[in-house]
Amino acid sequence: MTERKGGAFAPLAEPVFRRIWITSVLANFGQLILGVGAAWEMTRITASPQMVAMVQTALMLPLMLVAVPAGAIADIFDRRKIALVGLGFSMLCAAVLTMLSLGGLTTPWTLLAFCSLIGAGVALYSPAWQASISEQVGNENLPAAIALGTVSYNLARSFGPAVGGAIVLLAGAQAAFAMNAVGYLPLFLAFLVWRRTAAPSRLPPEQLHRAVISGARYAFHAAQIRVVLIRSFLFGLASASSSALAPLVAKDLLNGNAATFGILLGASGVGAVAGAFLVAPATARYGSQRLASFTTLGVGLGFAVASFSRSTPLTCAGLVLAGAASIMTIALMNVSVQLTAPRWVAARVLSLFSSALTGGIALGAVLWGMVAVHLSVDMALLASAGTLCVLALVSRFLPLAVASAEGAAPFELTNELEVDLALTHRSGPVVIEVDYNIDPDHAREFYMAMLDVQRSRLRNGAFDWSLSRDIANAAHWTDRYLCPTWGDYLRMRDRFTLADQAAHELARTLDRSKSLQIRRRLERPFGSVRWRANSPDPQQGAIGFIAP
Repeated sequence: MTERKGGAFAPLAEPVFRRIWITSVLANFGQLILGVGAAWEMTRITASPQMVAMVQTALMLPLMLVAVPAGAIADIFDRRKIALVGLGFSMLCAAVLTMLSLGGLTTPWTLLAFCSLIGAGVALYSPAWQASISEQVGNENLPAAIALGTVSYNLARSFGPAVGGAIVLLAGAQAAFAMNAVGYLPLFLAFLVWRRTAAPSRLPPEQLHRAVISGARYAFHAAQIRVVLIRSFLFGLASASSSALAPLVAKDLLNGNAATFGILLGASGVGAVAGAFLVAPATARYGSQRLASFTTLGVGLGFAVASFSRSTPLTCAGLVLAGAASIMTIALMNVSVQLTAPRWVAARVLSLFSSALTGGIALGAVLWGMVAVHLSVDMALLASAGTLCVLALVSRFLPLAVASAEGAAPFELTNELEVDLALTHRSGPVVIEVDYNIDPDHAREFYMAMLDVQRSRLRNGAFDWSLSRDIANAAHWTDRYLCPTWGDYLRMRDRFTLADQAAHELARTLDRSKSLQIRRRLERPFGSVRWRANSPDPQQGAIGFIAP
């Protein structure tokens, strides 16, 4: 993989990334045409605003429910194969929906069910694709590649909805469903021909449930990731009104048709493409935290314009502003996640980010649909705008971390482990104790440094961490933690990053002995002994156990 530094389009010089990126635009094109066709078809077969809004929920809810295990699967297994399975499943479900529509068998709940199934396949594919970007481009082009990944969706969103509206108007919703099925095929083939060369893991893969837990624990104990997840959920919840109620804005506020609906979504997509290219220069000028507050306010302002407007051009102008500001907000959070999460947990953290954002959108679609039912469509948009303005103020108390890939780079531990027992990966629990000799005058400084060590250990898989101080010797401190199995301890060592090393090194510099005393103990040692068949009965007091 070539290490070249260039502008926003430099990653497209990488052949694998270029093929996948171009075909992802086509797949996103088909996905957006599906959204237009399903939403407009729902307005045809039911008059309920809430059912129309639930189309957005059906498309987004799987991204919340499936994304977390999908991220774990992408970290455990071959990401290329996982992407192929997800794309193949979505393609199959889209084909079945097309056949049902051609046969006139679609009902509101059938439509929602197949939208959810297609969304589930996309949810399986998405974290595998995002986490594999770093394998397709050089490190220096990674931020630009991440931004292009965002542009891929929004480039399609600029024209896809308008084209989708025209297709629905001319050929019906079934044609939109067929376009969705065909749109996945080029991307499927691009992943099929990719010959992925990933470094083999030195350890056996984690079990799925353990991988999900370790990813969730990392996100919980990594403050910068935790803040992004909270903010992304709240932003999705507050901003879901536009996409969820767009069919009703076109139909009820503008007295338009499916083509009007497509134009509104296209306007939002045009703004999103423009916003994606503004992220880098705007971040350099204002900083990620200030910019995120400005862009959140911008989304609210765009929604407010759309709520008062009864003119298609003015509504489009509001949605262009909202689209640009929305994608800039999401891109800032996405880049923060990608550049601060280490590779071992990248897909899981990205899936949690996707789950938080789309979960907020899915729940927000229901919420703003209910507001539209009880009040009106324009009042629902205005309430959403007010919520976004409040969120912009609240977000100042949850600042985004400055994105940097240096701290997330892996650090290989080279100290040899002294083992005198025949351990397996399932042996455990394993207790680790590290003794420090600290000058009492530096006790507070050491304690503060160990809080960073605590966060490092808990992020990487440790349990029951504690720091104790000997009451008979004020200089003697013990750092103690537990790993469920020997295999978990080895994985924990394999997850070390430069940021972890820096935290541990700061604590070590305060140690007067300059040679840490480390003890690794098997907490339940009965698994390390065996019964000798010709030994006396231990119940009669004889010793019948030997070390293996």
